[in-house]
Amino acid sequence: MYEIVFCDVDGTLLSEIDRTLLNSTRESINKLHDKGIKVAIATGRPHNLCEELMELGIDTIISANGALVKSGNNVIHKSLLSAETVRDLSEFAQINGHSISYFTDVISMNGLGAEDDRVKKALIETLGLTLYPEKIALLLEEIYCICLYADESEAQKFIDYFPSLRFERFHNYVLNVLEQTDVSKLTAIKKVLDHYKIDKANAIAFGDGGNDIEMIEYVGMGIAMGNSVDKLKMKANFVTKKASEDGIHYALSKFGII
Repeated sequence: MYEIVFCDVDGTLLSEIDRTLLNSTRESINKLHDKGIKVAIATGRPHNLCEELMELGIDTIISANGALVKSGNNVIHKSLLSAETVRDLSEFAQINGHSISYFTDVISMNGLGAEDDRVKKALIETLGLTLYPEKIALLLEEIYCICLYADESEAQKFIDYFPSLRFERFHNYVLNVLEQTDVSKLTAIKKVLDHYKIDKANAIAFGDGGNDIEMIEYVGMGIAMGNSVDKLKMKANFVTKKASEDGIHYALSKFGII
C-alpha cells in the first residue's frame, strides 16, 4: 500500500505552460490526504516559493534540490555551503559579470543580469518568477544552494577555476553549484522516508526533469509527466499525461491510488 507521494513542482504539480495549479491536481492532493497518504514536495525552488502548495496541507517540503528538508517548522535535514565557497564564487561571478542566486528559506541574487533576457527567461522557466529577486544583503546567512546563470561556454571558466566544486546543469542557462557533499532529491527523500519510517516500496514519485531521475528510479513507482525530458521517461515505470493535461490526476486514478 502506498503511503507517500513525492512531487516535483514546476512542470509536474504546476502546469509546464503557465505554472498554474489545475483544479484536478488540487482535488487529487485532497483525495490523497483523505486516504491518509502523505504528499511531499521535492523541488529546486527555495522553501518560500512553495507557499501556495503548503496552503493545500502539504507540510513536508524538500527544497533547494534537496539541501533543505522541512516537516512543518521541523528541519529534517539541511546541507549548507561553506562561507568560503559562497564568498569566492560570489567574487568570481562579480568579476566575470554573471548572475547567481542564493537560496536560504527565500531566494535572493547578486544583482547582476537583472536586464539580461536569458536570466529573465530562466527565472520564469525554473521558478515561475517574473520579477528579478532582491539583491542579497549579506553573505553571512545560512545558504543551502547557489545557482549560476551561464551557458556551456560561460560556465566552463567557473568549472576550471573551481575544480573542487560540482556544477550540475538542470536548465540550459542554470547550474546548481555544489560542494562535494551528497545534495540531491534522492538523498532528501531517503531522509523523509527514514523520518516517517516508510519503506521506499510504498512511495510514489512524480517528476519531469533530469534532477528527478534518481528519485523516480528509487521509489516503488516512478511516474514521468508527459512533458518530461526523454531521459526521465525512459527510467519511469509509467509516463502519464502532461502536467497541463491533468497528468497527476490521470496517473493516480489509473492505478487506483485515489
